[in-house]
Amino acid sequence: MTRPWFNPRIPSLLRGSILVLVSLSISLLLSHFPHNHATMLLAIPALTATAGTIDTVRCLQGPWSFYHAGVILFVYMDLMALCMILFFLLYPYAHWITSSQ
Repeated sequence: MTRPWFNPRIPSLLRGSILVLVSLSISLLLSHFPHNHATMLLAIPALTATAGTIDTVRCLQGPWSFYHAGVILFVYMDLMALCMILFFLLYPYAHWITSSQ
């Protein structure tokens, strides 16, 4: 008997949130924050966080309820973490382009 959060066919808030938060912590380590370094390895946490956000969105239910409101809060948290990861990925390249002109 496997746990339901290991089965990708069943939506899971726990699995989605863990994927996003682990991706954020790995991206912090890979980017050497606050001294951001350009590395394309940050694409892996970005894709993993996107998969976690999609898994969280799958947990939304039709009619409004307090569970639905909680899932929306989790989706907002996932989107903020995903934006931070994309910032760590793209900022060094944007800074490099503007400083070379």
